[in-house]
Amino acid sequence: MELKKLTVEGFIQETSSSSPAPGGGSIAALNAASAAALIEMVAHLTIGKEKYASSEAEMKEVAAKAAALKEQFLALIDEDSAAFNKIMAAFKLPKATDADKKVRHEAIQDATKGAALVPFRVGEAANQLFGLADAVITRGNPNAVTDGAVAAMNARAAVRGAFLNVKINLGSIKDEAFVADLKAKMAAIEADVDAKEHDLLSKVNL
Repeated sequence: MELKKLTVEGFIQETSSSSPAPGGGSIAALNAASAAALIEMVAHLTIGKEKYASSEAEMKEVAAKAAALKEQFLALIDEDSAAFNKIMAAFKLPKATDADKKVRHEAIQDATKGAALVPFRVGEAANQLFGLADAVITRGNPNAVTDGAVAAMNARAAVRGAFLNVKINLGSIKDEAFVADLKAKMAAIEADVDAKEHDLLSKVNL
């Protein structure tokens, strides 16, 4: 079952079930996909309008970038759930002998690294949405400015939510260099993600 191909209601119902996946990581990817879609929409609502001819070329570029990111995030919805399922499968491996235990331990570590990397990719890519949101908020069709604002809010939620899911997995990973690398990369992005959202929302004067 591909989560991204479910109906909206089907996805929400699946999320609310007793199954642990899809969970927060997939929802973060969904938030990012929604943000990208809104940005793409505002760009499309600007393209072809004589009144906004000066922004036409930029909006075409924004729409293309947002569309590419949207597809990436949709794929990551399923990748996040698949990564979690790999951890569960690793925990079910046999542990009767020392050799079994070694194989099982390594499988769990590898799967947990994968489960950390998927939401990291979500947050890292979602951080790219702020620049695109700025373009549609400041130079796109003003009648859709609130859609750009919602995109910025969803982008922040995607970054924060995705990175929370990275961090919970890092707590189980023994590879100190791997953990330190991801923590440093997340800290650099998180340092100004709230300010980016605040700055964009301040440009929406209603």
